[in-house]
Amino acid sequence: MIQKFCLTLIMLVLTSTASAQQSERFGPYELHYSVVNTTFLDPRVAASYGITRGKNRAILNLAVREHVGDGTEARAMMIQGYTRDLITGESLEFLEVRESGAIYYIAEFGFINEEWRFFEIDFRPEGADTTYRFEHRHQLYVN
Repeated sequence: MIQKFCLTLIMLVLTSTASAQQSERFGPYELHYSVVNTTFLDPRVAASYGITRGKNRAILNLAVREHVGDGTEARAMMIQGYTRDLITGESLEFLEVRESGAIYYIAEFGFINEEWRFFEIDFRPEGADTTYRFEHRHQLYVN
């Protein structure tokens, strides 16, 4: 029960934040993404997922949906990613979260105030024969 409550809260925060969720199309797939400072997360939610809250910590949230008929369906994916600023970089470790037909991938990382973070993500949706590359840049601020 606490897991569903926590995930619901985390998704509400992620979709209602100023850096609202965005998406990009890759063939029949739509990749939804958002970058959120961890200070926006309720401490209980962060703790339940092992996320470290802090003014210089953020999470990247990804989900892929396949366009099928008139709607879309959530898809699991193989995913690996990398984030960097202008000086250093690090591999991202993704946590897969599943609830009520939704599948999310969350990765935590640190940042410096006003820095631009660059993301390079390779993902292959379940059932796809292609690995796609998603690149994104996002400026982060300490809250």
